[in-house]
Amino acid sequence: MVSLPYDPAMTDDRWRETHLGRLLGHASRRFDERVLHLMAHNVEVPLALSNLAARAQVGAAHIHITRHLALEGSRLTDLAAQAGMTKQAMGDLVTQCEAWGLVVRESDPHDARARRVRFTAVGLAWLQAFKDAVAQAEAEFRAEVGEAVATVVGMGLEAYAGPAA
Repeated sequence: MVSLPYDPAMTDDRWRETHLGRLLGHASRRFDERVLHLMAHNVEVPLALSNLAARAQVGAAHIHITRHLALEGSRLTDLAAQAGMTKQAMGDLVTQCEAWGLVVRESDPHDARARRVRFTAVGLAWLQAFKDAVAQAEAEFRAEVGEAVATVVGMGLEAYAGPAA
């Protein structure tokens, strides 16, 4: 066994808990959890979906469909690419959301071989509840950190995420 020389700098590993990537991950999970909690308690969300959200059956992965599905519908491959997921994983999510009545698959009017995924009326109600929950979670964030910090954080994240965000 090779023994490395003692390096006092290596004994301080607090950086692993506080580096930017880890903080961004924690903040993103906290934000998404708050949004799902708000949706679970929104009387405008259909009861079955509200119950799924309350029982943690709807998770961050399902938010990908809510965030990325175009109002006019999207092909599964496009939806998967925008969410940064495999087509198979997105297909599984779409199948689940289809069973819940959020989305339907239908023929693509521009390509008879392709199918499009689009929101149902229930899915559009879910999308509105998502919009409302995001607005409330953002307002809570602003109240917690202050308007100036929230503005700087938003501008910084927008700049860091780049034009593809």
